[in-house]
Amino acid sequence: MRLMDGSLRLLQKDDLDLVLNWRNSKRIRESMFSDSIISKEQHYNWFESLSHNNSIHLIFEYCQRPAGICNFKEIDHLHNKCLWGFYLGEPDLPRGTGILLGFHSLEYAFGIMKIRKLCSQVLANNVTSMNYHIKLGFTEEGVWREHIMKNSEYIDVVNLAQFHYEWQIKRNVIIEILENQY
Repeated sequence: MRLMDGSLRLLQKDDLDLVLNWRNSKRIRESMFSDSIISKEQHYNWFESLSHNNSIHLIFEYCQRPAGICNFKEIDHLHNKCLWGFYLGEPDLPRGTGILLGFHSLEYAFGIMKIRKLCSQVLANNVTSMNYHIKLGFTEEGVWREHIMKNSEYIDVVNLAQFHYEWQIKRNVIIEILENQY
């Protein structure tokens, strides 16, 4: 897989219907903190509110077609940190596309945004996401026990983070994985 096969661009109004379809799919909702169906009106209102909050929302493109989304929220310029979220919306992407999304997202956070610490929160039962974060170089920092209710059950939330200096070490490993394993 080539690094140039992936790219990020700002979320635009023209992307909203596609992103809503992704977000409302069962596959995506199962991994989210809130798994309720989102109406078109709610989705468009959310988009309009983005200009007033401290976040960046990007479309991930694979081979120049929208394939997923990543966001940076709770951007804290004083402490130089933020919270990262993402998902691949398209279901039939080649193996390794998620790592490509991660690479470009971390390059954006640490390179363009100049973030010092990138944080992430993962539902403890989402083993795939936990393994993904660890592969990208994140370290577990703690657990919020029984923090989210889903399907009438409380679920732990695992807090992970990666620092800029850790990414500088890990990025070449990820490049090699992308170029040689996928």
